[in-house]
Amino acid sequence: MAAQEVEDIFADILDRAKALDPASVRRWFDNLTVIQLSGGLLDVGCPDEATAQFLRDNCKGNFTRAAQQITGRLVTVEFNIVPADDNGRRFRRNAVGPKLHPDYTFDNFVVGPSNRLGHASCVAVSHSLGDTYNPLFLYGSSGLGKTHLLHAVCHEVKQRYEYAVIQFLSCEDFVNRFIRAIETGNLAGFQSQFRSVDALVIDDVQFLREREQSQEEFFHNFNALYNNGKQIILSADSPPGKIPSLEERLISRFSWGLVARIDPPSYETRVAIVQKKAHIRGVSISDEIAEYIAHKVQANIRELEGALTTLCALAATTGRPITLELAQIALEGQIESSARHINITDIIDVVTRHFDVRLTDLQSKRRSHSITLPRQICMYLARSLTKHSLEEIGGHLGGRDHTTVMHACSKIEDAKHSDPQMNILLVELTEQITKIPARHISNH
Repeated sequence: MAAQEVEDIFADILDRAKALDPASVRRWFDNLTVIQLSGGLLDVGCPDEATAQFLRDNCKGNFTRAAQQITGRLVTVEFNIVPADDNGRRFRRNAVGPKLHPDYTFDNFVVGPSNRLGHASCVAVSHSLGDTYNPLFLYGSSGLGKTHLLHAVCHEVKQRYEYAVIQFLSCEDFVNRFIRAIETGNLAGFQSQFRSVDALVIDDVQFLREREQSQEEFFHNFNALYNNGKQIILSADSPPGKIPSLEERLISRFSWGLVARIDPPSYETRVAIVQKKAHIRGVSISDEIAEYIAHKVQANIRELEGALTTLCALAATTGRPITLELAQIALEGQIESSARHINITDIIDVVTRHFDVRLTDLQSKRRSHSITLPRQICMYLARSLTKHSLEEIGGHLGGRDHTTVMHACSKIEDAKHSDPQMNILLVELTEQITKIPARHISNH
């Protein structure tokens, strides 16, 4: 059962319990939290033993009846204390936490001059939620480690605060949930979901631009969390004042805490990143190879990792050891790709030729696997190799909306990590696309 669903059910149970026995209701009832609702057990969180004992003595019967009436099942109710952290603050159990990348921890983050402030501020925030740098705003170009730091903060918070509730999602996901809440008439549930957390972490907040209603909702959520001393962490590709069409009141609030810039890594940092990424994969590479990759790939960390992925895939498919010569072969044709403007049309041409399908098939509503897979790969590669927005990518492939493109990218990304053949295919297609002569590539 999803965390929000549990919260909604508990709110209904609490309202029913109040109606069943108004005489026992206290003002602090609204401060009760749900620790667990599963397997026929409702575990209610209380701030102290006195509160828990009062509920056990006076309210257990009414809570049990309320729980059974709302859920339609036999339910046992218990009242237990929710422990406080070292600062005396109390957190509810994080029963369903955010989906975090296991590699994106502070231990796996390479610190250098370009990201030292961002890293230090994230560590400080994770050690003292709501008290240090609130809000914390990270900004920098794509692929420089912002998302890694956000994941790392969440990992650390989960380690330090067992009962902290974290809401970590992309800005596009926030907007999509807001739209669904409006469509389903559940705006109150949406607001409860985002205003009752201990830490709200939003990636790529620049996607709020030109979304007036979403900005309005985000503004009120921000105020509610900030006023309650809850931590807010945001990332974007530019500082608050440079995000197009962002309301002045949001620009002001995003700048209240610390705004930390993350720059492209230096050569020495890039070498360390390549070695760290190789170590995480369980691959041993020489300093000479790491230095070669760091010298040739200078744009961002994502491209460094992509170069290493290409090298490892080539070694696996050919059965050859990882040498400097193999690295030179693997990176041939990719080295300068970041400096060129790749057109979605070129991506579609390569993919349709490989799968022997037509562009009209990809743009159609057909959902057979033979069409869906190349369509999703087109979306993934367009997202990875171009700077086009999700809406623009979807427009090239039959006018599909940005949520469809997001789903496709997520699906191919998962397949890339779980299926070696998919990873090899993506490497091969990328090589073909990046080898297209520059004169064939549009500047638009």
